[in-house]
Amino acid sequence: MFNKDRWKEIIEVLTSNMFRTILTAFGVFWGILILIILLAAGKGLENGIKTDFGDIATNTMFMWSQATSKEYQGLPKGRRFNFKIEDVASLWENIPNLRFISPRNQLGGFRGGNNVVRGIKVGAFNVYGDYPEIIKQDPMMITSGRFINQSDINEKRKIAIIGDGVKTALYEKDEEVLGSYIKIQGVNFMVVGTYKKKSNNGDGEEGQKEIFVPFSAFSQAFNRGNDVGWMAITAVDGASITNLKEDIISLMKTNRKIHPEDTRAIGNFDLYEQYNRVESLFVAMRLIAYFVGILVLISGIIGVSNIMLIVVKERTKEIGIRRALGEDPWSIKLQILMESIFLTIISGMAGIIMGALFIYGINTLLDSVGPVDMFLNPSVSVGVVVTALVILVVSGLLAGFIPAQSAIKVKPIDALRAE
Repeated sequence: MFNKDRWKEIIEVLTSNMFRTILTAFGVFWGILILIILLAAGKGLENGIKTDFGDIATNTMFMWSQATSKEYQGLPKGRRFNFKIEDVASLWENIPNLRFISPRNQLGGFRGGNNVVRGIKVGAFNVYGDYPEIIKQDPMMITSGRFINQSDINEKRKIAIIGDGVKTALYEKDEEVLGSYIKIQGVNFMVVGTYKKKSNNGDGEEGQKEIFVPFSAFSQAFNRGNDVGWMAITAVDGASITNLKEDIISLMKTNRKIHPEDTRAIGNFDLYEQYNRVESLFVAMRLIAYFVGILVLISGIIGVSNIMLIVVKERTKEIGIRRALGEDPWSIKLQILMESIFLTIISGMAGIIMGALFIYGINTLLDSVGPVDMFLNPSVSVGVVVTALVILVVSGLLAGFIPAQSAIKVKPIDALRAE
């Protein structure tokens, strides 16, 4: 069936009018190229935005206290309150499918001011009182020493883990950091570790200007008692924190004597919900890319089909002679289909190769100029290439089907009379 003479004939037919063949192939080439470029650009944007999330546990919500907006149980409207450390135990007991709960207190931030001193050097940094689990919710790379552990919490050790930005501001270049002391609002803390992490703004600078100390030592040193400023709460894999959020907030309202319908008293940020919105956006972008690319490809396939109809018309006499000599109609039909598929696949593969070279060039350019905000490593998966090949084969069959049907409908006597 796939003999040498058949392939020789296919090549002769397609090269007999090379300019026409190239113009026909360009439509398919352009459609596949556009599809690959659109998908690669979408993937680059997706990679860039997801990188901004960093390694933070996305199935997480953050919860903090605000002023109440309703009177309740004799307590006034506008009341300020704090979560308590016992609220953490209450969450563990009453809310299923929780993986981590990290209560946190904070100094610095928007309130600013130089709050850290070492010798004659001073600086304004965010200082967090944390539990060990926070490193699993907001990962960081420990570059020397260690992070907070449970013994630090139990023994209220005044130790600190500082970022590279703090180290640069308070220490000389080759000065030993571990075992030294820094003074946070007049209280000495011994540095036992340094870290580096990427912040959400992309350059990582602000993420290095933070200091982590044990929650218990923070509360004791800065007179916070059992108050909790805010919490990071992560659900187990397979359970959405978004679905648990309402129960969590209702429990806190009960514990803190807040009106059940008070929507302002407890602030929250659902990272999982935001992440899913981003995911949905990228799904929509991929669908649009496929839609636009396939529409362009269809226009190319229509061009192939039209040209194959012209080719069949030009070969009417030849087809008539072959029919008169007894050639099977399926053999003629197969010949037309093979010509169509061959032209489609060759032009499509050229589009895939050009798309791959384009993506390689963009990645090389990005490597040379450095990272670009919200755009990183544009690429297409092997699955996309396989899908493109399947589309090409199906498209080739469709493009050749009508001309092939037209060819076998020609009666030998009519074909021989054709001029």
